[in-house]
Amino acid sequence: MYFDGRIKAIQLDYTDAFESLQQAMRKAPQGTALGFRIIVQKFMFIVQMLTGDIPDRATFRQQYMEKALAPYLELTKSVRVGDLNLFKEVVEKYRHVFMRDETMSLITRLRQNVIKTGLRKINASYSRISLDDICTRLGLESRERAEGVVAKAIRDEVIDAVIDYKTMSMRSKDNVNTYTTAEPANAYHNRIEFCLNIYSGAIRAMRFPDATEDEANTEARRKRLKEEQELAKTLEEDEEDLEEDF
Repeated sequence: MYFDGRIKAIQLDYTDAFESLQQAMRKAPQGTALGFRIIVQKFMFIVQMLTGDIPDRATFRQQYMEKALAPYLELTKSVRVGDLNLFKEVVEKYRHVFMRDETMSLITRLRQNVIKTGLRKINASYSRISLDDICTRLGLESRERAEGVVAKAIRDEVIDAVIDYKTMSMRSKDNVNTYTTAEPANAYHNRIEFCLNIYSGAIRAMRFPDATEDEANTEARRKRLKEEQELAKTLEEDEEDLEEDF
């Protein structure tokens, strides 16, 4: 399962990769195989971040693993805050560790996640900000690079904003408070209606049949019984005719 998870992670199938790594961790002997469990945990951290989730801090404090997982804790912090400069510093600081663990190829993919996180925070903090400032805050190479990152984030619906090409800035759209709209009331209405329909269906299922239904069922049974009797009588007469012929 461990190698299956690594292969799927390389193939960008992060969800299945994480599940395979989880199974490998569960099946590993808990009293022994510490080195194996540590390397599996390292890959789990990276794959989990590639899916967009942030690992729980408590998982870095597991017994006998805290020292080995320290570089990955710093890496997780840089991804969580969306600081690209900090991310680069951590990668350079622990490059030899990541190369030894063979996680470097996956860690380089986290760069886009760091940029997206930082861009979300900028979008939430500023109603309008120039692309030059975005370039500086995210630590990008140029304004053109910042423009491309913002345009891709808008297209992928990572942020709700537009690019003003006249002023070369990003303008965030107003975040509408959902609770000031009719959406919550409509959601409650749909849920209540669903529950009432279930209740009504249950009541109908427990209801005794009507008298008219009983009469119709009785008449149908009588008719069916009469047909069966006539069929039996016909078969009996045919048998008698055959006996007479012999």
